[in-house]
Amino acid sequence: MSLRDKLLAALADLPGTRTFHIHVLISAPRKHNGLFPYVHPRPRTYLQDVFILLSEQISDDAPRVLVTAIEASVYNIPATSSGVLYISKVDSSGHATAPSPTSALVRAFLTYYADPTTRPIAVDHLWIQLFARAQGQYLFPNSADYEGKRPLSDVKLCAWWKRIFSEVAAELAVRLKGSGKVRLYYILPGYSELEAAHSLGHALSRSLPADNRVASVQWTYGHPYSQTEIPLPCPGSQKTDEGPHLGHFIPWFDDDPKSRFIDEIAHTSNSEGVRSPQRKRPRASTSSRTEQDAAAAEGDVEEKEKDKSKEEPRKPSGELAQVSPDEFWERMSFRQECVAGAVTGFFAMGISTPALAEDKLKASQPSPLAPQPGQLAPRLVRRIVATLMNHHEFSTRERAIRATETLENAIKSLCEDDAPVIPASAAASSAEQARDDTGRPATPEPSSAALEAPRTPPPGRSHLDVGGSAVPEISPNPFPDPIASPETYTSYIHGSIAVRNPPLAPRVANGTGTSGAEGVQGAAAGGSSGAGGGGSGVTVLQVRKKRKPAAP
Repeated sequence: MSLRDKLLAALADLPGTRTFHIHVLISAPRKHNGLFPYVHPRPRTYLQDVFILLSEQISDDAPRVLVTAIEASVYNIPATSSGVLYISKVDSSGHATAPSPTSALVRAFLTYYADPTTRPIAVDHLWIQLFARAQGQYLFPNSADYEGKRPLSDVKLCAWWKRIFSEVAAELAVRLKGSGKVRLYYILPGYSELEAAHSLGHALSRSLPADNRVASVQWTYGHPYSQTEIPLPCPGSQKTDEGPHLGHFIPWFDDDPKSRFIDEIAHTSNSEGVRSPQRKRPRASTSSRTEQDAAAAEGDVEEKEKDKSKEEPRKPSGELAQVSPDEFWERMSFRQECVAGAVTGFFAMGISTPALAEDKLKASQPSPLAPQPGQLAPRLVRRIVATLMNHHEFSTRERAIRATETLENAIKSLCEDDAPVIPASAAASSAEQARDDTGRPATPEPSSAALEAPRTPPPGRSHLDVGGSAVPEISPNPFPDPIASPETYTSYIHGSIAVRNPPLAPRVANGTGTSGAEGVQGAAAGGSSGAGGGGSGVTVLQVRKKRKPAAP
């Protein structure tokens, strides 16, 4: 079953009458060397981008409007047969009708990758990680200005993610039937275990039905980097005289506070300081026998120093060897992202199914870089994300409808356009040729390079001892980028499902209306969340006026 079909099947049971349209964009695998940038040698890693857009249509004549978006990254590390699913952003526009489909969509998305029978990458172990931070908007620009969007508070957002993880882990434990391991970990920086359990437990008890409050998989308050039940993604050091350091445990993700913190730790110089470059001997105008002998002796010294540096074990950068994972998370509580007055949370789920994976690996597996049916070129996925983030807004219903129509038509046109894409280098060479032929400057050809969302450039690590340059060259991909076609669009990318179920019955207990798990709309891994368009019921009480005593 494809990811598109899995998500559509999860939306079929939602209450109400409406039609959902989904677009699932998955990039082809590409080589990536930034997941563990401070490990030498860096483990071979393959990266895929996943971007999901869900729109809603109330009736056949009504226009579509985007309601939920998910952005994630999938990493494959063959050396340890491990995978990492990082949920980058989950956001809702606030334009969905109650109940919101965000919870069902996210739950199905996590289950698809967690379940070894549907997981699209051949790995024995999978880690799902995210950073929960409440904000008004993430993927839908200006959606925080829409009056129908009510983002969850910081505590409720962390409780929402904990409930989603608990439901996915409980369902997966039932499917595995004891043949695998499922572990859950979470940390609220700055909170003790008792404080975190009380805060999230109180929020969960108010939002969860009574029959779902007990999960079959217990949570562990802490980080997963000290356990040995499920192997970690990064392979250990190959040398016996160099043990694993902090860079082997903490993965590097875009826009993640863990990444910024480990960069600071790696950039902190040790007591010896930064070694100055060797002083070069000035070139003399005239050569003599004495100078030649001195140069030869100096060359021998340099060769001996080079050989000595090769024999010495490579030291970790900065203070990576001095900071333990426990100390890292303790110091994380004092980071700006975690002490800004809002509650944030780090959540992780580990799944280990080596017995099931062995049966799957008996058959010949294709290369991890080989594009699979339905996958797109990475530049196309980045282009769609950049278009959504930079050229649309969702502050009103009319603007959201216009943005939905424009974006969905753009996705369809990219798949139906069979014209070859001219690389930027070819366009530049053609412009140079035209200038030579005509003898006068010619208008340069427009670059067809995909627009990318603006982001902070990666930190420079050229001065660190990480094995040469900051970012070593990656060998080219032996497989060409897949070419999108109309068949790809209809079979793998776009899908729709008509939901014709009874409406959600309002709950009147304690004088409240529709609320709880299914009334939540949106959340982000570092994300936002809002109500699903249906407000709580209000009971108006009549107050009788006290009669004044009659005047004597």
